[in-house]
Amino acid sequence: MSWYKIDSLEEYFKAYRESVDQPEKFWEDIAEENFVWRKKWDKVLEYDLHEAQVKWFLNAKLNITENCIDRHLAERGEKTAILWEPNDPNEAAKQITYKELYHQVNRFANVLKSKGIGKGDRVCIYLPMIPELAYAVLACARIGAIHSVVFAGFSATALATRINDSECKMVITSDGAFRGGKTIDLKGIVDEALEQCSCVENVLVAKRINSDIELKENRDHWLQPLLDEAADSCEAETMDAEDPLFILYTSGSTGKPKGMLHTTAGYMVYSSFTFKNIFQYQEEDIYWCTADIGWITGHSYIIYGPLANGATTVMFEGVPSYPDFGRFWEVVQKHKIHQFYTAPTAIRALAKENLDFVENYDLSSLKVLGTVGEPINEEAWHWYNDHVGKKKNPIVDTWWQTETGGIMISPIPYVTPTKPTYATLPLPGIQPGLMDETGKEIIGNQAEGRLCIKFPWPSMARTIWGDHQRYKETYFTAFPGNYFTGDGALRDEVGYYRITGRVDDVIIVSGHNLGTAPIEDAINEHPAVAESAIVGFPHDIKGNALYGYVILKETGEGRDRDNLRKEINQEISDKIGPIAKLNKIQFVPGLPKTRSGKIMRRILRKIASGDTSNLGDTSTLLNPEVVEHIMTHVIKD
Repeated sequence: MSWYKIDSLEEYFKAYRESVDQPEKFWEDIAEENFVWRKKWDKVLEYDLHEAQVKWFLNAKLNITENCIDRHLAERGEKTAILWEPNDPNEAAKQITYKELYHQVNRFANVLKSKGIGKGDRVCIYLPMIPELAYAVLACARIGAIHSVVFAGFSATALATRINDSECKMVITSDGAFRGGKTIDLKGIVDEALEQCSCVENVLVAKRINSDIELKENRDHWLQPLLDEAADSCEAETMDAEDPLFILYTSGSTGKPKGMLHTTAGYMVYSSFTFKNIFQYQEEDIYWCTADIGWITGHSYIIYGPLANGATTVMFEGVPSYPDFGRFWEVVQKHKIHQFYTAPTAIRALAKENLDFVENYDLSSLKVLGTVGEPINEEAWHWYNDHVGKKKNPIVDTWWQTETGGIMISPIPYVTPTKPTYATLPLPGIQPGLMDETGKEIIGNQAEGRLCIKFPWPSMARTIWGDHQRYKETYFTAFPGNYFTGDGALRDEVGYYRITGRVDDVIIVSGHNLGTAPIEDAINEHPAVAESAIVGFPHDIKGNALYGYVILKETGEGRDRDNLRKEINQEISDKIGPIAKLNKIQFVPGLPKTRSGKIMRRILRKIASGDTSNLGDTSTLLNPEVVEHIMTHVIKD
């Protein structure tokens, strides 16, 4: 039996058991019954986790775009594949059918080929959330080129580093981008980056903001005229199961960004399987993930997972606060969204605002709510549940990583009972383990340790581009024979998992291991607090003490700060214990965050410990200006 879609808790447990007892048969059945192959595999799995070597569906041949587009044409040709919602609500949305997507991707693929791009070549895509971004990604996959999407908010330096690391032959960009009320000069950033890159031969430029830009002779080309001339059919390249599909960079806690390499078949099977189950997608549903395609969430759950399932996937160019804080809900109402997948950062930002922004819209079409990017704190979970889901839509709090390719631990809506702040149960095929400091697995429930995955799953990254040794050392040496996630987790009395934060976010205070996530949860429960971040700093007696950076809601702005500090510490004391109280609390206007919403605790740690001599490159942050403000108001005594 194929377990491609799980509809009950009993089915989940059966599927899970089968996936652990007979993993190869489990994934073979799913792969065979739900996808189109040019040649079947000789062997399902070959692996050695000690050497960080994993191969799935050995020697199978396929093309992922045939699974995402071609096979839907007969029955879903006129169905909307991508529903594009622009930055400005007054601009018309675009409904791109599967048939139109097929022709657009083929044209784009032919343009790439005409500019010398072939199988195995790397193409850097630096575009805003416009349809051309989806076309570019799929066009690369169609001809076997390896796409490397860089979020169109990274600085020229960050872009150049990524282009050079994977030696991209081409960059695809646009004249600029709209972001809320602002425009961003993407072409200018690309020009600056390419002063440091000798590998790029051609730059394709899409028109979005109609600004005057300069095209560099023999290198830069307007995209549209080339598309207009290109044929709208292009045979898909035959790819091996283990041929690279894409490189996606993730920040290393130290050193240069890591180019995670994902391959074709296993990634396709797993991202499709998880999409179908986590969102319980049905044929007529309209699904919206608010992420940017520049992140793994956008790769797996805007493009590949939804399209492989023949879904209608929404691509949103805008931001949640433009033209006002009701934008998300206006889009939900307008397109009658059924599944809505966003980040806790966005939820917390919206929860700070007046409830009218939510309550003015009809959200009755919603069936499933999701969160991604970090563990969601309890207050945000309840706000989301009460005001967006109206207590009737399950929330899937999904845990996964760029490296994992797909969602690993999450409730299945209408199947798994949810519990605030818990990612709940592993998906079929995922075998988590909690390890203690000595590397021994902690057996049984009510345990806390370092989260590892003990057995390969199809969509795991295969290596770090150009540096397999770094891949092995980063993920497979701390607990030999296991993939180490870098996260701490606890397992409750029924076996539900809660992610407690990065292990480097576990602070040892007076011999106690304190995870930052539960402390931040406690602080965020205070009615005057919008968001917080905790770091450790050296302390003569305790070894480490706790420093809290706290953003206040408007209601807290006029309050006496000393009283607020006492109340916050009381909240922590009540929820966790006096040991977790903060030595210093600094009220800040914002927290330094990456574009994907991750708080850069490394910077906060340095500021708290008084070491601001080298904060690294802060230009890639969403809000670099906040760092200066925090440094000038740091609490010294």
